[in-house]
Amino acid sequence: MDDGFSESRDSIETSIATRTIAQEMQAMFPSRVSFDEFLNIADTQLEPVRKMFADYQCAAMEIETKFRVLNERFSVKYDANPIESIKTRIKSPESILRKLNSKGYPISLTSMRENLYDIAGIRVVCSFVKDIYMLAEKFLEQDDIVLVERKDYIKKPKSSGYRSLHLIVQVPIFTEEGKKMMYAEVQLRTIAMDFWASVEHKLRYKKNLTLEQQKELEGDLISCAAISADLDTRMQNVYDYLKESTEAEGKV
Repeated sequence: MDDGFSESRDSIETSIATRTIAQEMQAMFPSRVSFDEFLNIADTQLEPVRKMFADYQCAAMEIETKFRVLNERFSVKYDANPIESIKTRIKSPESILRKLNSKGYPISLTSMRENLYDIAGIRVVCSFVKDIYMLAEKFLEQDDIVLVERKDYIKKPKSSGYRSLHLIVQVPIFTEEGKKMMYAEVQLRTIAMDFWASVEHKLRYKKNLTLEQQKELEGDLISCAAISADLDTRMQNVYDYLKESTEAEGKV
């Protein structure tokens, strides 16, 4: 996907390590360094970078597993799967650096860990709106999940028309170095919300558009978001009607 949910972990490690090494070299060796000195610095800096991104990858895996377990349990109990798909991603180095700069945070691994809560991202796509809130509730009830922030863009969409439920959480991972609490962002959407967001991401950043064309595009995207929201409501109503009818027949 173009929004970062298929980012290459190797490219992330290489890119962020290169920047970190360059910064360390500037600080430690104001003059020119030898090739051997460069290699020593590279070996020193690459290990903590790899460990940090491995930690975020583990956090994403932990959360993905929790949602897959919930989906399996609901499949057994209610003969229905509320989750259509789950995607994970680790934020790209360019995006990380851009966000650190825009927020005025120091450019360092420590700053990334302490100030950015969405380096690990998990996107859960559901069939219906009610599934989103049900899954969020069951996920947050788990005693090892700490809710840091909740942003409900379904009940209060962004001005662009974007809709989704965002949860910033902390999740424990257990490594050879012990327990670590890692930040991650969970996005829960319906299929319609995900379709709109994916296409909107591709269209909004098209180049060579005039100001008038940009305004026209924004208006069309907002209209499409309203149609998407109406579709979610109508499909939910159909599902609820069928479910109630089936339950009523079972009582007869």
